[in-house]
Amino acid sequence: MRELKIFSGRANLDLTTKICKHLHLEPAKITLGKFPDGENYCKLDEDVRGRDVFLVQPTSPPVNDNLFELLVMIDCCKRASAERITAVIPYFGYARQDRKDEGRVPITAKLVANVIARAGADRVLTMDLHAAQIQGFFDVPVDHLYAAPVLNDHFLARGLKDEEIVVVSPDEGSIKRAVGHGKRLGGSLAIVDKRRTSATEVRQSTIIGGPVEGKVALLFDDMISTAGSICGAARLVHQAGAKEIHIACTHGILCGPAIERLREAPIDSIIVTDSIPLPAEKQLPNMVQLSVAPLLAEAIKRIHHDQSISELFRER
Repeated sequence: MRELKIFSGRANLDLTTKICKHLHLEPAKITLGKFPDGENYCKLDEDVRGRDVFLVQPTSPPVNDNLFELLVMIDCCKRASAERITAVIPYFGYARQDRKDEGRVPITAKLVANVIARAGADRVLTMDLHAAQIQGFFDVPVDHLYAAPVLNDHFLARGLKDEEIVVVSPDEGSIKRAVGHGKRLGGSLAIVDKRRTSATEVRQSTIIGGPVEGKVALLFDDMISTAGSICGAARLVHQAGAKEIHIACTHGILCGPAIERLREAPIDSIIVTDSIPLPAEKQLPNMVQLSVAPLLAEAIKRIHHDQSISELFRER
């Protein structure tokens, strides 16, 4: 069996360390930096010839810097004769630009997928893509993981009863996700009717389903960016009489006014994963960060040994 090597970009060093700890490995040594003119520099400090190489790098903000660093790492490993290169991208940036929703705009998610494959990646391991069909944008195999088991286990540990819970979809696009969580957690289902009034503003006015009054409301989304949608949904659920409101997402991007909005919203707890680093200035007293490192580590082990990834999610 070819030797396993796991390298980390600079976007999420802590996550790579946790992944390696679960696999009883040391992160492979690599030197990354920039030349004085801002060009990226990369040098592998270990031999990768004939090795099975995994490069861990979410393309989170600063998106372009992290994306290009990933591309440089892929090219470096390819030219060093790695046998197989897997780009481990816990958060895939540009995923929201997955279609032409108006004239004369690019499909940037496809462009990024093309560039990653052309750089030399043999396969991609990612988590909770904004749209699952983005897997089809890649011309190399994609293993798509879900953080749902990690989030569900957190709420199951609280011992909530079915009759206490209402799982809330913050918009129509998240209904399938809410239904999936509801199957595991129990409870009823509610959907917030979200209408976009402009490119940056949305309005929530109606809750479909439920009931919500007197319930523990659990709101799930794939990412929280500026937090406008999720906070609007939380306020609407609060007005409908929910006794507790908890929001959970895989990717806590938390950019722009997100932290201020979350601080002011009627939310009891905010659950995010460590797919993206959570710096101190973005942490709130009611925020909990869960690790997806065990899930990614198991997926890496299975890819290395040519085993099934879908088995990870059976009956979960």
